[in-house]
Amino acid sequence: MKETTESIERKVFDLLKSKGMTFASAESCTGGNIAHLITLIPGSSEVFRGGAVTYATPTKTKVLGVPKDFIEADGVVSRRVVESMAIGTRNLYEADFGVATTGVAGPGGGTEETPVGTVWIGVAGKHGTISELCHFRGGRSNVIKRATLRAYELLHEAIRTSL
Repeated sequence: MKETTESIERKVFDLLKSKGMTFASAESCTGGNIAHLITLIPGSSEVFRGGAVTYATPTKTKVLGVPKDFIEADGVVSRRVVESMAIGTRNLYEADFGVATTGVAGPGGGTEETPVGTVWIGVAGKHGTISELCHFRGGRSNVIKRATLRAYELLHEAIRTSL
């Protein structure tokens, strides 16, 4: 007997479509992987407004409106920055939800305070913003894959609870 499981991005697609809602992404450490996975689904333009790969720090400020003082005070891999990114992408694309990632995928770039595998994920909706600090193990591709999966899980939960 063949077991089939529905991907999390498909669950997000189906849930958004059933509610007539949309989302947008702002990605740093995931490098566009969130956008890539949703656009593999035919008809994704019905639920996905667009995405920004704001990899460079100044782009987070210029494109998404992340306050420079948040970055200076907390660092780019922080709760305030990822929440600002999620809100910024939601506003930029006029979407119901914004999902954002910022972190250190590695193999370099980590510090004692922010080691490789540290990722903040944020989701902004009409009724608020949530965020989560994650620590993923493994190489760069695994960090990207796990961060993308967790971002979709948080987005799915936010849609279900009408964040």
